[in-house]
Formats: sequence, structure tokens, C-alpha cells
Amino acid sequence: MDVTLRQLHYFDALATHSHFGRAAAACAISQPALSMQIKDLEDALGVVLIERGGRQARLTKFGEQAASRVREILRSVDELGDFARASRDRLAGQLRIGMIPTIAPYLLPTIIGNLTRLHPELDIHVREALTSKLIQELAEGRLDTAIVALPVSEPSLTEAALFTENFLLVRPGPEAGTPAPSREAFRDMRLLLLEEGHCFRDQALSFCKKQSSLPREVLDASSLSTLVQMVGAGMGVTLIPEMAVPAETRSAEVSVARFAEPQPSRTIGMIWRKTSPLAGQLLQLSKAICHAGDGSRQRHKPRKLRR
Repeated sequence: MDVTLRQLHYFDALATHSHFGRAAAACAISQPALSMQIKDLEDALGVVLIERGGRQARLTKFGEQAASRVREILRSVDELGDFARASRDRLAGQLRIGMIPTIAPYLLPTIIGNLTRLHPELDIHVREALTSKLIQELAEGRLDTAIVALPVSEPSLTEAALFTENFLLVRPGPEAGTPAPSREAFRDMRLLLLEEGHCFRDQALSFCKKQSSLPREVLDASSLSTLVQMVGAGMGVTLIPEMAVPAETRSAEVSVARFAEPQPSRTIGMIWRKTSPLAGQLLQLSKAICHAGDGSRQRHKPRKLRR
């Protein structure tokens, strides 16, 4: 039986995307080439893995069972590479980092700049996704580490806090200069939030003690940028993390204010598998990123905010 790692990678991509076109794009090959490799894999195994129907790809019963085994095999191969990297005195080679959408656009430039300067032999690959997806990809060995809001409370993962940042109140521009509302008054305001699945949504709801089952009081958006523009249009108010303020309020008619103490906040941290051979290097990396986060927040610190 002549099965190659390349075929397994392609099959894993197809099992993940359930679509020949998307799987081929993820593997950076043409769709016919991917289809041929999958057919060669089926011929080598002597079984059908995929129910073919147009560009859609549905796994057969055996294909579903094989997909989980293939992921284990690929993870073991990745860990072999991790062991090799862990044996070196310096950080080098591919590093796959995940970030949540409310962090990546604002912290990524600083982090990448610092890491490439300190560790020029690193080949950094970044994946932006929601926390639940990043945790899944960590467990499957698709990522080495992720930067998320803590805690995630997954027994299989190590958590390393990086820094804490506050949430700021964004209101329509004409409200500039008026005191920020108390927490009690804030609960009665029309709150604009990110859609379900974003941990930032849950953190904001926790601060104002609103329940997500109140659709008339809570409007959803898919990004912080959209939220701020909705506020500028007079549709309500929102909270955004401090690191996002300079980028997201630059082109919107809004005002920004801090709450009285204790201010709403979140803890940003790194997570990785407890069994990762790179655990030692990732802990060192977290310290470098911690400094990057401190520097970024100092540079992005909003000015002339009114209470």
C-alpha cells in the first residue's frame, strides 16, 4: 500500500472543508490535482472515501472513520517536527499562531515585527478565528499556540496571561464631554455588540449584566468596525477594547469615554497544548509578546478621554 503524507494532507483538507474547490485553495493546488490525489489514496486503500456530487464532498462511513485517524497521523508527524524544533537553542522554523478577531488587527503588526526582529529564523503563520475554532485547531495540532481572551478553562491547555486592557464606551459624537453613565444607567441603553460566538460579546454583556435573550436592546454586528459605524449613525452605544480605539474611531463621528472604576476589562493571554514539545519555547515567546502588547497599548493609548 503506497500512501503518502501529501495524500493524507489533501484528504484532511477535503474532510475539513467538504468542498473540492475550498480544499484545493487551502492546499494551494488546483482542484483537478487534489481530486487526482484523493483518487490515488482511495486506490491505495482499496475503499471509497468520498461521495462525489458536483464540487461538494461528503465523506463515506469509512471516510469519516479514516478522517479522525488521518488527523492523528498528521498530528504525530507535526509533533515529530516540534520535538526537533524544541531541541534547538533558538526559536526557528514554522510557528502557527491563532488570534481572535478582536485582537489580530490591532496587535498583529507589533507582534510580528518584534518576533521577526528577535527571532529572524521564525516562519510565522497567522490564523484568525473565533476562540472555539482556535481551541479545536490547537487540539487537532493545526496550531502551535493562540492569543485569546482568558480564561478558556480547557484542562488540556496551558494558559499564560500577557496583559489586561480596559473596554471603553463609544457613543455618538454629540455626546462628547458628558460623563460616562453608571453601570446601572448603562444597562438601560441600546447596546450594540458583536454577533454570537465572539467572547467579547459575552464579556460586554457580563459587565452590564444584560442577557443575550433581549433582542430589542441588543443589536449584533460582525466586526468592531461595523459596531463603531453603527454608533456614529446614532443607532446606540457600544464597548470596544482599548487597543482598537485608534483604528476604529478614526473615521467615525463618535466620542470615547472611560467608565469609573472598576472599569470593564479583559485579560489577553496565550494558550497551547500541555503536551506540546514546544511548551518551553512558547513560554519564552509569551514573555516577548507581553512586552509587545505593553508597547502597543502605550502607543495606542487614547487621549483626551472624558469620564
